[in-house]
Amino acid sequence: GRLSSAFPWSPLPPGCSGHFRAMGLKSDPNEGPLRTFIKGFLTGFIEAIVCYPTEFVKTQLQLQSKSNPEFKGIMDCAKKTVAANGFMGLYRGAAPLIIGSSGKQAARWTGYKTMSAHLTDDKGNLTMINRSFAGACGGFTEAVFAVTPIETLKTRVTDDMRRGTKNYTGSLDAFMKILKNEGPSGLYRGVVPTIAKQSTNQAIRFPTQFYFMQLACGDDKEKMANPIYNGLAGAVAGGVSVLATMPQDTIKTRMQGEQAKELYKGTMDCAMQIMKNEGPMFFYAGTWPRMIRVSLDVGITFLIFPLLSKYM
Repeated sequence: GRLSSAFPWSPLPPGCSGHFRAMGLKSDPNEGPLRTFIKGFLTGFIEAIVCYPTEFVKTQLQLQSKSNPEFKGIMDCAKKTVAANGFMGLYRGAAPLIIGSSGKQAARWTGYKTMSAHLTDDKGNLTMINRSFAGACGGFTEAVFAVTPIETLKTRVTDDMRRGTKNYTGSLDAFMKILKNEGPSGLYRGVVPTIAKQSTNQAIRFPTQFYFMQLACGDDKEKMANPIYNGLAGAVAGGVSVLATMPQDTIKTRMQGEQAKELYKGTMDCAMQIMKNEGPMFFYAGTWPRMIRVSLDVGITFLIFPLLSKYM
């Protein structure tokens, strides 16, 4: 594939190198998992620090009642949060997301690489459909091994602060109390919509980023080697994926809230109640802050990984 020249320092086969090398998954046997983990951790850490406030605001907007909303929109939520809890209030519940970024990256790209290896033809090419399917597999692995427990902690801590119930002093306290009172399954509330969201996310992002890189750069190898272009293509891919996965994300957030056990019997019941009580447009509550965060997230990932891979 033409994207194989996007990262000229990569020895990967055509059709795969753009994505594997961009994500630090070089097939060089001398690299090993440790360097991949370090690069994943650093990229995830930077992305989470930059993007978490928008994730916090999105979660607050999704958790509030439509009939009696606490916030008028993105800026109102941010202003009220800072006024009540200071600037660091926008980082409440951030610890598990920041710490878990390395695990999420590792799970995602290991799943993607493993499946891609089975789907790549003898010439090293990977079709768009196979790239999308491999992405979905990566989304499944990250949902099960990292995203669901991480986002459950984030949502529970955020919801606790929003409701003023003060059940948790922070993410670690929430982790210990959930394990003690609800067992490991308490960390896996909303796993079904999370799998649906993450699988759809990655099934869209990989081929979309690939397509926009080809569209923007054509056969210009200098442009394709530029991390800025890769980051911009990643940002577009992230934005596209948001529009396709907002309903799953809203359901997931509700299922992970503090009152979920009392309010919903399961994933479908949650979806039906939102549709009945708040209407179909509520599935897209928090779209703008999530689109900003995800575009930054994916853009930063495609920007930072090539740079780390070049110098590490």
